[in-house]
Amino acid sequence: MEVVAAVFTDGERVLACRRRAHLQAGGRWEFPGGKSERWESPDTALKREIGEELGVEIEVGELLDHSTTMVAGVPITLATYFVRPLGEPPASSTDHDQVCWFARNRLPWLHWAYPDLPAVRRLVAAAAG
Repeated sequence: MEVVAAVFTDGERVLACRRRAHLQAGGRWEFPGGKSERWESPDTALKREIGEELGVEIEVGELLDHSTTMVAGVPITLATYFVRPLGEPPASSTDHDQVCWFARNRLPWLHWAYPDLPAVRRLVAAAAG
């Protein structure tokens, strides 16, 4: 499964979203995004997913992490990109019950969805110097 995710930053703060309880990985934090369709580029898929989930348009920037994690025996390949909102930053989501900004050094304290953990580690390592 190919998935894309967005990392919104504001100085040393990073946006994280908590999955609604009734969804797969409910109650866990993640970077917003979703599945890429076969015909989509990662850039196109990420813009579509963020528009659907968060209701904002974005500019896709540098790749932060691209890794594969096994979840319940299924390989999930997640490409995580830095993004910039074209307008106001997101404040709500169709798939999440919380959309919050956290200091990078607070990210490890959250209960993350497994595929997002490599990107979280990279963000925290970059903040540590």
